[in-house]
Amino acid sequence: MKLATCKDGSRDGQLLVVSRDLGTAHYATGVADKLQQVLDDWGFLSPQLQDLYEQLNAGRARHAFAFDPVQCMAPLPRAYQWADSSAYGNPVALMRRAGNAEVPESADSEPLMYQGGSDDFIGPCDDVVVPGEDMGIDFAAELAVITGDVKMGTSPEQALDGIRLLMIANGVSLRNLVPAELAKGLGFFQSKPTTAFGPVAVTPDELGDAWEHGRVHLVVQSTWNGRRVGMCEAGPEMRFHFGQLIAHAARTRRLRAGSIIGSGAVSNQGVERDGRTEWPKGYSCIAEKRCIETIQDGAPSTEFMQYGDTIRIEVKGRDGASVFGAIEQRIAAPDGA
Repeated sequence: MKLATCKDGSRDGQLLVVSRDLGTAHYATGVADKLQQVLDDWGFLSPQLQDLYEQLNAGRARHAFAFDPVQCMAPLPRAYQWADSSAYGNPVALMRRAGNAEVPESADSEPLMYQGGSDDFIGPCDDVVVPGEDMGIDFAAELAVITGDVKMGTSPEQALDGIRLLMIANGVSLRNLVPAELAKGLGFFQSKPTTAFGPVAVTPDELGDAWEHGRVHLVVQSTWNGRRVGMCEAGPEMRFHFGQLIAHAARTRRLRAGSIIGSGAVSNQGVERDGRTEWPKGYSCIAEKRCIETIQDGAPSTEFMQYGDTIRIEVKGRDGASVFGAIEQRIAAPDGA
């Protein structure tokens, strides 16, 4: 099934069930008001939402209405936990190579992960508000999962059973703030502002055979200022699948229902053509493009995002239909700036 949260003036919004084609929606009020309620009691409430979903797809839901992503918050507008990862090996290798550094041996055995802010996500069509253009504004086209309860020390295989929903994400980064933060010996904080998620969260069965052993075998599309810059395949080069990412997060703690785990920017390796490495599938974040330029030309030439820039992120199924809806956002200055 497919679920969304519409704006109603509250922090947590109003839960919707959305049709498979993303054309219509229905309030889930008779079952649950908020997505967190469903995650807390998944075994009892999700079958009831599934029944409503089937009625909606069959055209039998009496109070269905047109679905409008512009009116959506993030599917889970605030979460108990948001942990983002670097599940794809290519960005790590590019950044190390561009900086003349070795890839750490642990990169093959352990995912990189940081804990981001989860108290206030932004919706799929909300502006990305950044204090200054000089901060190195970057998008990151990602996939993410929402979990149920996960016990500490779970195995990657067990962790797969804890996945409730999948989403797309825009993991906004302020790249020019990163070096100073890391130099202090702690992690990202100010350089990782509010994250955005696509309008619809879907259960894994909605992906059919494109969902295989914790990986989404579909293409993540990124369009920056109306120009397609990324057509990256999410499945084959995902070094750590979502079960492994969840297990890594749960190594020393349990995860509560409503935890969100991100994949990091979806990325594909380059190919050799006439003695030169090219990246025909593009990129899912500007930092990756700048690393490619540094390797090829000695210095980056692509600038980071500016006020007024737009970004669109979307995943389409094998039938050509949008799976999660699209993230469509504009970079904006704070009010009054």
